[in-house]
Order: sequence, then structure tokens, then C-alpha cells
Amino acid sequence: MDWTAVTVKTTNEAVEAVSNLLMEHGASGVQIDDQADYEQFRHVDWASKGEILNVDEIPHVQSGAHVTAYFPATVFVPEIVPEIKQQVEGLTQFGLAVEPAEVVTDKVDETNWATAWQKYYHPVQVTRFLTVVPSWEDYTPQHADERLIVLDPGMAFGTGTHPTTKLSMQALEMVIHGGERLIDVGTGSGVLSIAAKQLGVGDVRAYDLDQVAVDSAQKNLALNPVASTVKVAANNLLTGISGEADIIVANILAEVIIPLIPQAWALLPVHGYFVTSGIISDKVSDILAAQRQQGFRIIQTLKMGDWYGVIAQKPGEDD
Repeated sequence: MDWTAVTVKTTNEAVEAVSNLLMEHGASGVQIDDQADYEQFRHVDWASKGEILNVDEIPHVQSGAHVTAYFPATVFVPEIVPEIKQQVEGLTQFGLAVEPAEVVTDKVDETNWATAWQKYYHPVQVTRFLTVVPSWEDYTPQHADERLIVLDPGMAFGTGTHPTTKLSMQALEMVIHGGERLIDVGTGSGVLSIAAKQLGVGDVRAYDLDQVAVDSAQKNLALNPVASTVKVAANNLLTGISGEADIIVANILAEVIIPLIPQAWALLPVHGYFVTSGIISDKVSDILAAQRQQGFRIIQTLKMGDWYGVIAQKPGEDD
């Protein structure tokens, strides 16, 4: 099948927001070419993995990031490109740097693209315990405590290397002790739900506003037997959701976290954790203030580059 590729040239910090925007326009998936990812590849001992890889020989962006979305022939791309550009530029109101915010289109053959991408993608150890592995790789854990998150890119693949995803996983490692009930808000590829199950969480419910993301998450959950019981559905944040959860995690834009705060408060029991990420540096004070105003106690803030994650807890009367 021939696809139309729409590439947005932007910054590392805007990658997830731009990806979500493109998926909302009907893309069947996205590919992220992020200069920050290649910098991480430079520090990998490829020889120990049986690979000979010179990162400089891989065609990649030298700065920022390119987010490429793939649209089937049924979508008339010229009609949506102007709107995509306008919405990308509008992300600046959320405190995200998006320049150069260029939008270009091209035709691409799915088979050629998939073959080229698989040649260069390898497992990525995201945290001490969690490693993201593409489904075509035959990967053996390097130590007894290593847990694998298997994802199938198809035409969409989140590598788990973006700082907001790393911060979320690191925070989950800190608060999960085993057997908890967890809600994953804005699940996307389902990576955090799978991570939570690998870390020992009991019941997991996952929600995303976009049905395309829900479908993608379901496919990835099916690749991970440990996540077979995760319930995933389309929903607007936690609107209309009932039933307590010991942990609520949300890796979404800061502006979307604000209305989620009272919803999370209502569903968390005393001493329940609210884990948030996707917070750019100039928005973190707003998020912390809003959580404290709601009554949350800030346990810890995590930082990676310009991104923050927050671990908050619902206190009891004696705290």
C-alpha cells in the first residue's frame, strides 16, 4: 500500500504533542526521528549485543526532531495540512517551543519504510528494571530483575526514550510495591500500563481520548502476556469514571493535567499516589500550585532536561 507521509519539523520537547495532534487527524501511525535518541545510541556498547553500528552512518536529524505521520490513500492530505500547521504553531500557547514548525508531505511505500526502520531499531533500557523491545527482536534480559515491554511499531512506535515517558516509568518504580489498582490516563501506546503490570500492579484501567490510540494500545497489550488483564477504553480524562485507584498516572500536557487534578483527587484513597509527567519547565510551578491547592502533598519532583514529573499523594487527617 502507498501512504502519504506528513513530516513536522519541530523540537524534542514538542514531539509527544505533535504526535498526538497528527493521530487526531487520522494518521495510521507516526515515526519519530529525534536527535536526542541518536545521542543515546552513541553510548551503547553495540559490540556486546552482537551488533556493528556506527550511529553517524544512520541518516538522522542533526538537531531537534522530525515527527512523520502516515496517512492512507483514503485521507485527502492536502486538505488537512494547513490545519496541521496552524495547530502545531498553536502549541506555543502551552509553553512548548515548536520552531521551525515546518510541515512537508511525501509519498512512501510501506514495505520500504518498515524494512529501513527495523534495521536500525534496537531494545532500549529505559530504567534500571524496564527495557522496551521491538517485537521483531529476539532479546534476552541482561539481568534477573530486567522486565521487558514488547511493542510492535507497525506504522507507529513509541521508543520509550522521550524524557516524559522515562520520568513516568521512574516514578512508577518508586511508588509501586505490588498489588495496587492503577489508572493510566492518556495511555497512548499503552507503554505505561505494560510497565505498571511488569512492576507488579494488580488491576489496571487505561483510557485515551482517541480511539486510534486505544486500538494501538490494545495491540501492544496483546504482545505482553503480563498485561492481558488491562482494560483499555476511550474516555475524556476521568469524566464519568468511578471506582478507586491506588495510583493514577498521566503523561500528558500540563494544560490537560489541570482539569484532571480534581478528578484524580476524587478517585484516590488516602495515601494514594498521583503521578504526572509531560510538564515543561515553565509550567511546573502552575502544576505544583494547583495540586497543593487541591490538597495533594508533593512527595517528589523529577527532572530530565526541560521536562518534569511529579509524584503527589493524597494525605490523611494525621499527615
